[in-house]
Amino acid sequence: MAVAVWLAASTTLFTGVAMVAVAGGALAGGCAGDGGPGGGARQLGDRAWSAEQTDNAQTIVQVAVSRQLPRRAAVVAVSVAIVESQLRNVSHGHADSLGLFQQRPSQGWGPPETVLNPALATAAFLDRLVDVPGWAAMPPGVAAQTVQRSAYPPRYAPAEAAAAALVAYLWPGPDEAVGDPQAAVAATLRCADQGAAGIAPARAADDPPARGGPPRSPERRAKDRIPPGFTLPTDPRQRAAVAYAISKIGRPYVWGAKGPDAFDCSGLMTAAWAAAGVPVPAGTVTQKTAGTPVDVSRVAPGDLLLVPGSLGSPRNPRHVGMYIGHGLVIDAHDSRSGVIVSSLSAWVPKIVTVRHIAGPSGTPTARAA
Repeated sequence: MAVAVWLAASTTLFTGVAMVAVAGGALAGGCAGDGGPGGGARQLGDRAWSAEQTDNAQTIVQVAVSRQLPRRAAVVAVSVAIVESQLRNVSHGHADSLGLFQQRPSQGWGPPETVLNPALATAAFLDRLVDVPGWAAMPPGVAAQTVQRSAYPPRYAPAEAAAAALVAYLWPGPDEAVGDPQAAVAATLRCADQGAAGIAPARAADDPPARGGPPRSPERRAKDRIPPGFTLPTDPRQRAAVAYAISKIGRPYVWGAKGPDAFDCSGLMTAAWAAAGVPVPAGTVTQKTAGTPVDVSRVAPGDLLLVPGSLGSPRNPRHVGMYIGHGLVIDAHDSRSGVIVSSLSAWVPKIVTVRHIAGPSGTPTARAA
């Protein structure tokens, strides 16, 4: 009940702050502006790319590097994503096409959970690409068409020049990926970590072990904070997104990661809603305008809560968590804490905007439950 009272009393304040933050205009590109793992908005050659687009390109390059594939693989994959989605994680396309690569679940690309997660969609594309004999030596557009089997094959070759410029900006080292994959993956990041929460999680002193027992690990403490009587939302999309987020409690925080084994804050939101078949764009700079704005007093399970974080501001929130119901929030918190669950009341004073993604909106009465 205390949380509900807090929310009701804060309605006017947070609605006003959200309007200022979202309507504040475009931020400058680069790490001091809208930068994310891909370096923010920037001009490369004759093409201008948004922060969302560079984030998705960075994910594609990161997956290729992690698999120690040559640069050519990333160029082909990025060129396809440019043609198919303009490097955006979209919910629409021909027939049942979805996501960055417009992959079709009905054609064996995997369920929406896969094709709407940029990292998993990239892995699926690269799996098929490397199975094409001689793919690396094929002329521009041919390898892409062999994988995609598009009704419009001439579209891919013209996109390779722009794709090559993006990949050159992101690719670490020589064209052939060699050496330590983990170090090479880290070298694809174009901005330092900007996603730490700036909200203090509970520490061991706040959560003592059972009398006489050993200290509990951070993962165990986090899991213990899901109360025994917790129930998932009834709406199927909200249920799927919340269930996915809960299943990742205790996983590590890694800047730029979108799962399935590690996440940064926005990556967890993208992956959780992908599990529900709903696309959420990459990066807090885009997630702050995803879905529709709602007042914090009407927050519903699955809603995204944007806060400045340790390196952001009300106009440029750099951290995001998901409200899961019952006065609880899940987020990929920081490199020390990983994915944790915490109290909504700890978030409320810092919330910049609440974004409703899918399903029914909440009501002040429901929030008291």
